[in-house]
Amino acid sequence: MRRLLSVLLLVLFASTVQAEVRFPSVIGDNMVLQRGEAVPLWGWDDAGTKVTVTMGDVTTSTTAGAEGAWAVYLPAMKAGGPHEIVVAGTSTVTIKNVLVGEVWLCSGQSNMEWRVRQSNNPKEEIAAANHPRIRHIKFPHRPAADPQVNIPSDGWKVCSPATVGDFTGVGYYFGRHLLQELDVPIGLLGCNWGGTRIEPWTPPVGFRAVPKLSDITGKLDEYPSVRGNGSIDHQSPLALFNGMVSPVQPYGIRGAIWYQGESNNGEGMLYHEKMKALIAGWRSVWNKPALPFYYVQLAPYRYGNRGSELLAGIWEAQLKTLAVPHTGMAVTVDIGNTRDIHPRNKQDVGKRLALWALAKDYGRKKLVYSGPLYKGMTVQGDAIHISFDHVGDGLVSRDGKALSHFTIAGANKAFVAASATIKGKTVVVRAGGVNQPVAVRFGWHHEAEPNLSNKNGLPASPFRTDSWDPK
Repeated sequence: MRRLLSVLLLVLFASTVQAEVRFPSVIGDNMVLQRGEAVPLWGWDDAGTKVTVTMGDVTTSTTAGAEGAWAVYLPAMKAGGPHEIVVAGTSTVTIKNVLVGEVWLCSGQSNMEWRVRQSNNPKEEIAAANHPRIRHIKFPHRPAADPQVNIPSDGWKVCSPATVGDFTGVGYYFGRHLLQELDVPIGLLGCNWGGTRIEPWTPPVGFRAVPKLSDITGKLDEYPSVRGNGSIDHQSPLALFNGMVSPVQPYGIRGAIWYQGESNNGEGMLYHEKMKALIAGWRSVWNKPALPFYYVQLAPYRYGNRGSELLAGIWEAQLKTLAVPHTGMAVTVDIGNTRDIHPRNKQDVGKRLALWALAKDYGRKKLVYSGPLYKGMTVQGDAIHISFDHVGDGLVSRDGKALSHFTIAGANKAFVAASATIKGKTVVVRAGGVNQPVAVRFGWHHEAEPNLSNKNGLPASPFRTDSWDPK
């Protein structure tokens, strides 16, 4: 009898513990909600429980379903706060210090995960980081076999000298520039993992949207792959979408910033197809066909004894991805380190991404947000004239020296070093011995740090005018 009573008490205790309203870790104290659109909030409670959510003068209710899941939408709000959100179900929980502003997903591999304390001038930057309206949440590395509904985390952190050192550097400097320009709260979702490929971050719907990835799409039911020890291969397609992105959506975001590609180096234009899949996939799962997606073109770096033009293939793939609507690219050929795959200047990287967002999403129509991008070419005698988009206030050599890293070739496809001069909004390229030029390449080497820029301080992207296969 005593044994039966003990069992009943344990069951009653367990039921009491479970009988409470619960949330995914992305919802909690100090969070930032996306302004200007309906805001999703969701969680779990006992099946059939009425759940009421109150924020200020707004109250909305729903009923937990058969599995205990519930979801509501708060109406679109203006930037501001702090607010409190009271959620009442089988228990009552108050979510405190909530702001409304601009929320961005910060994803990719190590250069996005790279922390403020690892970036340039860490002592000075950390000491000056009194920005309580910037909030950051970091999610742990967690692959999964199936899409997850929650991922544990340490919750949202308010930006201060005590916390900012562990924020994503690129994300923080991106957010800081937006804060300075927009004067609204900024939320940063740190969803990144060093050394990862692009495929594990991509959902099935993304792969299905890109016909050239049929080799992956045709066996999606086999992914994520499982290692011999039974663990999930975190580099397998779907693995990190399932474990790290799925638990975050449908949290309201304005857009995404992305810094990745080093682990896919050597794939050339195939990487362009994979970027299209990632972008299409995230836009689909967030139900935002025009979700802004801004990314970093990789910095120059000597990739060991691998082919010196392999990185240029990734640069080209990233450049071509600008054809996807609502995308933007921060060029970094001038702020890299050819001996360090993790260049420390994350300040300018974040700012350049922010320029795209300010121009494209926040109405700064007159802002110069990109360096020169190849537009077209004409052959005139022994020279090729190159035209550019995003000339800004004019073309310039950023160091005052002769333009560097231009090569030119004739019909024999043999590229030689060329001289290049600025003529108005064009660059004229020629070389002795190439009397009938056919093609130009610019910065087409993994250690190239070319000096062509616009007068607004933004560098030109590497490019080529030919489509010849590598020798």
